[in-house]
Amino acid sequence: MAEPHLTELRLIAQQWMLHSDNFGSIVCKHFFSGAAAYKDNQIFMSLSPVGLALKLPEAECAALIANGATELQYFSNSPIKKGYVVLPTALVEDHAVLMGWVKRSIEHSAH
Repeated sequence: MAEPHLTELRLIAQQWMLHSDNFGSIVCKHFFSGAAAYKDNQIFMSLSPVGLALKLPEAECAALIANGATELQYFSNSPIKKGYVVLPTALVEDHAVLMGWVKRSIEHSAH
């Protein structure tokens, strides 16, 4: 069930690596029902049945939520993952905008 998410996440990571050579490689791995992307052993992005999520500062999460994003919650009875936001489809489909948010997530996760 997680394989399609891993494949799609790898495509997004490859797009990022083509987009910028400043951050080196990204590793994508399976996790329970989806996949996660790591840079320098730090998770910064995940893709699961709930959508594409990025790790970002709380203020940026709040701003994105005000514009259609949602809090990350993998299951209806699981806790909300603080510091992560599930991006709206329109944002994910806008390559240039998505790459800007991926960059921000990588930078934030490095701290």
